Amino acid sequence: MEIKNEKITSRDVDFAKWYTDVCKKAELMDYSSTKGFIIYRPYGYAIWEEIQHYLDKKFKETGHENVYMPLVIPESLFNKEKAHVSGFAPETLIATIGGKEEIQDKLIIRPTSECVFTDFYSRIISSYRDLPKLYNQWCSVVRWEKTTRPFLRGSEFLWQEGHTMHATEEEAIKETLGMLEIYNNTGKELLAIPFSVGQKSEKEKFAGAKATYAIEALMHDGKALQCGTTHYFGQGFSEAFGVKFADKDNKIKYPYQTSWGVSTRLIGAIIMVHGDDNGLVLPPYVAPIQVVIVPIQDQKEEVQKKVKEYYDRLIKLGLRVKLDSSKRTPGWKFAEWEMKGVPLRLEVGPRDIEAKKITVAKRNDNTKVVIEETNLEKEISSLIKKVHEEMYQKALEHLNKNITPVSSVDELTKVVNKGGYAKMMWCEDEICETKIKELTTATLRCLPFNEKATGVCPVCGKKASKVALFAKAY
Repeated sequence: MEIKNEKITSRDVDFAKWYTDVCKKAELMDYSSTKGFIIYRPYGYAIWEEIQHYLDKKFKETGHENVYMPLVIPESLFNKEKAHVSGFAPETLIATIGGKEEIQDKLIIRPTSECVFTDFYSRIISSYRDLPKLYNQWCSVVRWEKTTRPFLRGSEFLWQEGHTMHATEEEAIKETLGMLEIYNNTGKELLAIPFSVGQKSEKEKFAGAKATYAIEALMHDGKALQCGTTHYFGQGFSEAFGVKFADKDNKIKYPYQTSWGVSTRLIGAIIMVHGDDNGLVLPPYVAPIQVVIVPIQDQKEEVQKKVKEYYDRLIKLGLRVKLDSSKRTPGWKFAEWEMKGVPLRLEVGPRDIEAKKITVAKRNDNTKVVIEETNLEKEISSLIKKVHEEMYQKALEHLNKNITPVSSVDELTKVVNKGGYAKMMWCEDEICETKIKELTTATLRCLPFNEKATGVCPVCGKKASKVALFAKAY
């Protein structure tokens, strides 16, 4: 007798162990022989591909072009922007030997690509007619992390990084905030994840940036996860790398620069926001398999014919469909596809065929609905949309009920220790921000847009000028 798939650790017993169990048992990744570097298995990489497809289309619709820059950066080039260097120096992996000879100008394995992009721009920009430059690349980067966790924090991770140049500050800021909106919509439309959106504090902004903006998600355990950032650089990199252009008034000027990126960390967000004690729960628009068809008594010819018919009908809708004709038992298959988080499962057996009905299991709430065979296309399309909306609303409710206004450091401590965002009035003094981190390990996640500060900062008693969200984070 075949044994069903082994159970995973409960989220509420050990969330960290649950997360690792899901990553491994849903076959998203595996560990490599190099510490901190993971193997993206086909199912995990397929999720990343769906994210790529969605974002790549959005980037191109807004005039961005894909390029590919070198993996390595000469140390002399990397050192040109001092704030950038100091921010990334502790995380760099450096190549010092090529073949058998020592490399005189050491090569840094890219932790990010502002330097190589700006160096390239210095050679191809000379006039206002060359602007804007709207480039993006899909690649991997290496940051030598001391502690790693699959998808969330790795020595190497996959991402996209956009790097743009503009003639005016206004245009560059518009780009920075426009890309932030695309990222926010990715949560709403693809991932079924509501983000808290806002500006980072001076302490938390990207090395070398004038301003950094972020999308932050709240995980099931109440910790925050930074899921993407956009940065406005002003002219700092342009000046350091000698990027100049002749403007319409014939004056030589420095262009204004931005960069922005999201990474495979989004896969970690999907797992931790939506998953349950049976494994993954994938939002339907990002799921590599949106519908799985499981035959019951598949040795019977009428079952084989009918499941193939359903498969063909759903494929014509443009859905990603899997017909599981493996020799496993139905019970094993049910558990397997639950673990892998497939949004909809069709169960088709002789009785269903005779009644001209189909049983559909919804992964997000583990309920079943029975639909008419003749309405297959309409009902499945409707259920795909419904599942996405239900998942988004559930995540939104979790977020909203875990944002707690606080008026003292004691209240903030209780909130962040329990899990969730502490919403605090803040004076914008880094001393107060640092003190909270020292007392609680919580960090300032973002300064939400369109929030008006009132009263005083509970840390120092000075008049508040910003509303800040604090939380413990991954």
